[in-house]
Amino acid sequence: MLWSELRRSGAPWQKFGNVEQNIKRMQDEMNRLFSGMTSPVPVQPEFPAVNLWLNDTTAIATTEIAGVSPDNLEISVIGKTLSIKGSRPKAETGEGQSYHRKERWEGEFSRALELPYNVDSDKVEAKFEDGVLYITLPRAEAEKPKKIVIKSA
Repeated sequence: MLWSELRRSGAPWQKFGNVEQNIKRMQDEMNRLFSGMTSPVPVQPEFPAVNLWLNDTTAIATTEIAGVSPDNLEISVIGKTLSIKGSRPKAETGEGQSYHRKERWEGEFSRALELPYNVDSDKVEAKFEDGVLYITLPRAEAEKPKKIVIKSA
C-alpha cells in the first residue's frame, strides 16, 4: 500500500528512474554475486576413517576399507606413528553406462595417526575381515606404567 502511494506521488522518486526496475536489477546482481556461495566448500574427510581404542597395554585401530585387497595395503609403525597406505581400484562401468552418482572413494590413499605412546613394532598384528582392517598395537615395555614397590625401613 505504501509502495503504491509513493509510486503515484512520484516526485522524490522520479530522479532515480523506475524504482521497481532498479530494485529488481540490484536483486539480480546480488543473486549473481552470491550464487556460488550457497553452501560452504566441502571439507574432504581423511580416508580411511579410523577408530582407535586404548587401554594400559594395547591400542586397537580399525578402519573400513571395503574393496581394498590386503595385497594392496601397507602398514608401518615408527615410534608413536601408525601409517596405513593402500589403493582401491577404479570401478569399471559397463559398455553404454555412465555414473549417475559417484560417492565411493577410489585410488591411492595414505593415512598417518599419532598414537599416545610408543608401540612395540615387533608385536603389531593386523587382520582383515569383512572389509574391516583391525590393527593391534602393543605398548612398548619402556612405555608401560611400572608399579613401584615401597620398602619399609
